[in-house]
Amino acid sequence: MTAVEDTAATAPASTRRLRGLRGPRAVLALAIACAMCLLGLAGSASAASPSRASPGSSASTGSAAGKTLRVAMDSSGVDTLNPFVSYFNGSLDIFGAIYPTLTVIEKNGKPGPYLATSWSLSKDHRTWTFKIRPGLKWSDGKPLTAADAAWTFHLIMTNEVAATANGTLVSHFKSVSAPNPTTLVITTDEPQADLTYVSVPIYGIPIVPEHIWKSHVKDLKSYQNDSYPVVGYGPWILTGYKTDQYATLDANKSFLFGAPKFGHLIERLYKTSDSAVAALRSGQLDYISGVNATEFTSLRRTSGVHTVQAAGNGWNGLELNPGARTRGGKPIGTGNPALKDPVLRRAIALSIDKKTLVGKVLDGYGTVGQGYLPPAWSQWVWKPPPGQEQRYDPRHANRMLDKAGYKRGRDGIRIDPKNGKPLVLRLGIHSDESEDAAFAPYIQGWLRDIGIKVVIHPMSMSALNSDLGKGDWDMLIDAWTSGPDPTYMLGIQSCTTLPNEQGTGGNTDSFFCDPRYEKLFAQQQSEFDPGQRARVVGKMQKILYDADVDIMFYNKRQKIAMSSKVTAMNTGTPDAQGFYPAQGSFWSYLDATPTAQRHYSAGGIGLGFGIAAAVIVLGAAAAIVRHRAGVDDRE
Repeated sequence: MTAVEDTAATAPASTRRLRGLRGPRAVLALAIACAMCLLGLAGSASAASPSRASPGSSASTGSAAGKTLRVAMDSSGVDTLNPFVSYFNGSLDIFGAIYPTLTVIEKNGKPGPYLATSWSLSKDHRTWTFKIRPGLKWSDGKPLTAADAAWTFHLIMTNEVAATANGTLVSHFKSVSAPNPTTLVITTDEPQADLTYVSVPIYGIPIVPEHIWKSHVKDLKSYQNDSYPVVGYGPWILTGYKTDQYATLDANKSFLFGAPKFGHLIERLYKTSDSAVAALRSGQLDYISGVNATEFTSLRRTSGVHTVQAAGNGWNGLELNPGARTRGGKPIGTGNPALKDPVLRRAIALSIDKKTLVGKVLDGYGTVGQGYLPPAWSQWVWKPPPGQEQRYDPRHANRMLDKAGYKRGRDGIRIDPKNGKPLVLRLGIHSDESEDAAFAPYIQGWLRDIGIKVVIHPMSMSALNSDLGKGDWDMLIDAWTSGPDPTYMLGIQSCTTLPNEQGTGGNTDSFFCDPRYEKLFAQQQSEFDPGQRARVVGKMQKILYDADVDIMFYNKRQKIAMSSKVTAMNTGTPDAQGFYPAQGSFWSYLDATPTAQRHYSAGGIGLGFGIAAAVIVLGAAAAIVRHRAGVDDRE
């Protein structure tokens, strides 16, 4: 058997996964109420030295009573605190902070030890044996053992609801067992090369305490997991969450990699990037990942603020509904049937000027999108072969539609030759996301140029996601982020993620289903040679590129701004252009260190955040005034 031992010498890098859809935010009254609630948040906690501590070791240096790290929550927010059914980045960041995983992503982008200290693989590549750390305890004092991991994986394997978020990651699991508290054995029906990426913080499957969750299996779909403090094991303990406002966490003083250097963490949800930046400028916020282009350029010249850029680990694009259906092929939803025509979808793809979006919407902070997997993970980057690029070419798009029989009416709008109706498509955008608002008029104008009328439908995040699963849409603006292993991102285009015959369940991204893609998807999971696997993944991206169901606008670089009073939040080493590797919350929040000149008082934390609430509201009001200023003025 091939063994991998726990070297634990290199400091892991942080990364991040998943959908970046945008959610509703709090109104003024809630913001003020939230600030009042935070007055009593101060408490005491201690932290470990920057080096990794052994499991159960006492934290000895760094943290004093009242030190609180204040960060902007991912703008997607929290859809639910139930990790079995959650998709939103705000939720995933919290899960990565409060629940353990088998492995963690190291600086080199490869999995390193976390709960598992080592693992071995049988000669036939079908049996993985993980050695689990002894002596760990859940936050309620109960033992954390291999049985918890086995129970978590088995539930996802056997329960359709539990498989909602991460079912594709265990699709080849045949059996999971824990013969003793420190041994986990996973058997697969086919060799699975990506198994050590299946359970990593944020991107993968979080392991939950069986003794807490087993009583909620029957109501798993509706269970909110909102009894505080939430029982878990990670660098932080979730002590509270206010819907669409904030989450509060306390440091785990006995975390196996060493305690956080801050005693408390507040993740605050902001309505706009502008309002978060206002809080940062006023000293009431420490860290923002995802600053809009205009504000980022301004912050680079701001005293007391440190800015960095990191490699783009996601994409923004346009999804087209090619005909929503269930796994059994039953049509569902209200999508325009014209989009079943690949000629129409290709014409739409050719009508979009991606370079203009990068220049006008991103102010150049990104690259034109092509492949389905982002540039942060260079081993999976794919580009179309020469001569097969889908360049901006509205003339060719018009010729294609003319040839296909889409004649223009008197108003210039084309007529669907199959039903004689004007070609009118709905465009779903997130009502509270400025980036979507910037995209929309461009898309509307470009499609009008080729004879397609676009009706913009602003929707809340929850409404848009609900419509997506039901197929009640024509086009949607969407965004995803991805971790270093491609299986999850590739999996949301799999036939297996389509809804069931009742029209529920599944995690499909665009109702895409192609037998050629399915075959390659299984092949890439079982390919242990990195070069060959990359070639298979490239073939899959070519199929998606040609299908025109996900039109990649761009890959934007992560734009991060932080207070100069906090250090050690950037992980990895910048490249020749000064760009860091993709950043994520797990290591950034764990390693964050207050500078010596920063002063705290336990009684001042809540008051400071109360002041921040006023700043947030003023910033939001300013953003509303600017909202109609034009696409050149915002991201």
